[in-house]
Amino acid sequence: MRRRARTTVLATALVLAFTAGPLAAPALAATSADATAFAAPASAAPASEGQHGGPDVAALEKALEGLPDKDATSAIVRVGGKGSWHGSAGVRDLRTGAKALENARFRAGSTTKAVTAAVVLKLAAEGRIDLDGTVQSYLPGLLTDAFEPITVRQLLNYTSGLQGGKSLGDTVDEEYPHRFETLTPEEVVASSVAKGPRHAPGAAQHYGNIHYLVLAMLIEKVTGDTYEHQAAVKVFKPLGMRHTSFPDGPDPRIHGPHNRGYEDMDGKLVDVTEWNMSDRWAAGDMISTAADMERLLVGLFSGRLLPQPQLKEMFTVPDVPGARYGAALERFEVNGREIWGKTGARPGYHAVLAATRDLSRTVVYSVTATSAKEDGLALAQRFAFPAFNS
Repeated sequence: MRRRARTTVLATALVLAFTAGPLAAPALAATSADATAFAAPASAAPASEGQHGGPDVAALEKALEGLPDKDATSAIVRVGGKGSWHGSAGVRDLRTGAKALENARFRAGSTTKAVTAAVVLKLAAEGRIDLDGTVQSYLPGLLTDAFEPITVRQLLNYTSGLQGGKSLGDTVDEEYPHRFETLTPEEVVASSVAKGPRHAPGAAQHYGNIHYLVLAMLIEKVTGDTYEHQAAVKVFKPLGMRHTSFPDGPDPRIHGPHNRGYEDMDGKLVDVTEWNMSDRWAAGDMISTAADMERLLVGLFSGRLLPQPQLKEMFTVPDVPGARYGAALERFEVNGREIWGKTGARPGYHAVLAATRDLSRTVVYSVTATSAKEDGLALAQRFAFPAFNS
């Protein structure tokens, strides 16, 4: 049924290392030519006027100043709701110094989970999936007898008790030599099952990709279709997300206009743009644009995509100690406001979608961050939090 390859794909590892020394802002501007390129001004649209309590434009503009710097080589930010603003800054490619693209496609990482949850909940609204139905009934034979019945809802809100599965490394440095290899989602799930349960279903919340890999398998079993096509017809097409897609199995490229991603490895910037993300699948291998992510955010929160009973699931945090996630989305507070959103991180790329429940403020960004998987909070504080300052 699925189109993903089962063979291992290998390619020669090409490391683009900038040897000017540790990654500090002065070292980036090593030559006069570089200094000119790196000083490319931010492209920004003014905040809409006549709106009370609009975004903190001064802070947003300051966040984009000086890119590229030690934390990121480019950034795209879109703010909406009561007052809108958008801007971009930095470079598309460190070798050429070309200005960053505001319409760039990027690896959206775990924001993919919001799409997967939406597909499952649409199928639930259609009566094709019962959220109280079990993995054991939908996917017989997937789990061993060591597992108690796990419901679809428990997969959605990360309380299934499944443990994380096999990976190609615990850090970007460990993963990098294997970036063109293929680890299938089936292998990841099988290795998780082999470990046995972490805890009884519903007893605790542990965020992880594994829950959403199983959900994608369930989507395919119920529909007789690929997860990718279901995401396209149930989410992308209805919301007009024309520039959002998934890689063709192990294809490591980002097709279409994009800003290149770099990772700081031992004080050197390494180009990590090309990377086989097939093991992340429905949990994290989506490619999108900031404008499309904004369409997803608004389409979800407004109820355009899901009926209210199913939409409510996305904002329902289970009653277990320390829980902060609903179905895909995380609840947090910024400047006294309750915000719901999702972060996504892949090597070289960090993304965020977040909004107040009533859509009075929304923010989406893509940052080509030099430590994308490590500095999520610092990046959000810089590029997202100013949207909620007033």
